[in-house]
Amino acid sequence: MVKSTTTSVADYIAEQPAEWQPTLKKLRAACRRALKGYTEGMAHGMPSYSRGGDIEVAFAKQAQYLSLYILKTPVFDAHRKDLVGLSLGKGCIRYRRPDQIDWRTVASLLSETNASGDEVC
Repeated sequence: MVKSTTTSVADYIAEQPAEWQPTLKKLRAACRRALKGYTEGMAHGMPSYSRGGDIEVAFAKQAQYLSLYILKTPVFDAHRKDLVGLSLGKGCIRYRRPDQIDWRTVASLLSETNASGDEVC
C-alpha cells in the first residue's frame, strides 16, 4: 500500500483490501475503547492515537502485513514473550495474516499504554 493521503481513519480503512477491513475495524474499535482521552487522527499516512501531542499507538496496512506500533518501549518490551513468532521491530508488531492477532494481547498492550506514564520511544 502506498502511503495514504486520506484524512480520516474511516476512509483509510475503506481504501484497504476487503479481506483486511474487518480486522482493521476491530483494531480501531479496540483502540477507541482502550485509549480514552486520546485523539484519533491520521499521521504519517496511518491511523494514530495521541495524547499530549505525542503519538503513542498507530497502525498501518502495508503490502505484506499489518503493522501495529506501540510506542512506549516498556509496554512493548513487557509483552515480547506474548509476541514470539511474529516479526518485531522497534515498537512495531507485524502481522502477516489476521488470524495471527491475539486480541487479548492487543487489548493488554493498549490498556497498559493508556496507564503508562512512560515517554514514547
